[in-house]
Amino acid sequence: MKRDDDNNNSRDTTAPRRADKSLSRRQLLGLGTATASAALLGQATGSGLLGPLPAAAEALPQVPRRTLGKTGKKIPILLLGGAVGFDRRFDPKIAEALRFGVNYIDAADCYNGGSCEPAVASFHKRAKARDKLWITTKSDAHDPEGFRQTVETSLKKLETNYIDMEYLHALEDGKYLSAGLKHVVDKLKAEKKIRHFGFSCHGSNVPELLQLAAKTPWVESVMFRYNFRKYDDRALNAAMDAAHKAGVGLIAMKTQGSEASFESAWKGFTKQGKWSKHQAVLKAVWADERITAVVSHMDSFEKLRQNIAAAVDKSELTGAEWRSLERYASATRALACDGCDHLCGAALPQGSEVRIGDTLRLLMYHDVYREPAKARELFGRLPEGARRLKEVDFGPAAAACPHGVDLAAHMKRALKVLA
Repeated sequence: MKRDDDNNNSRDTTAPRRADKSLSRRQLLGLGTATASAALLGQATGSGLLGPLPAAAEALPQVPRRTLGKTGKKIPILLLGGAVGFDRRFDPKIAEALRFGVNYIDAADCYNGGSCEPAVASFHKRAKARDKLWITTKSDAHDPEGFRQTVETSLKKLETNYIDMEYLHALEDGKYLSAGLKHVVDKLKAEKKIRHFGFSCHGSNVPELLQLAAKTPWVESVMFRYNFRKYDDRALNAAMDAAHKAGVGLIAMKTQGSEASFESAWKGFTKQGKWSKHQAVLKAVWADERITAVVSHMDSFEKLRQNIAAAVDKSELTGAEWRSLERYASATRALACDGCDHLCGAALPQGSEVRIGDTLRLLMYHDVYREPAKARELFGRLPEGARRLKEVDFGPAAAACPHGVDLAAHMKRALKVLA
């Protein structure tokens, strides 16, 4: 992982209206409470939600911004993930984030059963804030015509004339970056319906897709799975270098590298200095000059304010904090899935339809994201064969895992809490 940021001229890490370098957690939380109250008051009265700030909030620190690759646009280094579930009437977390300069919303046509985009629309219309927001959304349809139709539908659901960034959602096969899709992307840009294009990916072939993005000039940004356990992955680092050099704006997601089934594992992180494990992970990712921003699952005001506190504080992780994070990564390596289920999946008994990667992801939703109902619902949507965990011997699959993940234990727990 690269930590030296001195030679990256494309990044603007200046935080407007910042008086000093370090902001205490108490200061940040105090300001957050004031602004949340102001936003909620505006919600209740219907008055200027994003108008003049109260005197106590005028000196709010702003999250630093960096240039998103070849788009040439500056975005905050902390992005608001839309999978958390926004209030469809008016979401005060968006208002709170916006007060601190977090104006980038990462949405998708499928998030929260399709309710994400309408919720974003409700917010920007009521707050009269469309021009203050960067809205990214995604298409699960990857073919040219399906992509075009999804964009048209998203424009209606978002109640906007344009989308700042449109991603192919969860791309796995690079063949979809076709000449036909490029033609549709170019046409949508000419019609001013989308401003930028890219894709998201979090499967086992992230390095290959990043290398492809580096060779595809019309791909402007990639949002990809990147966490503290991957800092020394040579293939991934080489691909990130290539994409960054080609001007592809890189956005990190799933940065926490959550450990499915073992809540006690992340509590074992030895805190050094003032940062929690979750904040330290964010600080570590932001130290990489190739990363423009991190999209975060902030489903509460507490998480939002803690992440903002880490973002606006310019102090770097100390050597002790780096070593603590590295020790933690090593100690929990066998408790987290890296998404390379093409390896363990190939070792399953012939005819088995079990999806190890999907099951572990849903187990993470249940245990780490604290979304048991969502986890069970999504597990129930898997094909019947994919849910037949009890009938499978996971010994060979576990032996194929390069990190020694105890798949039998994870699958046994998944059967208990998801089925």
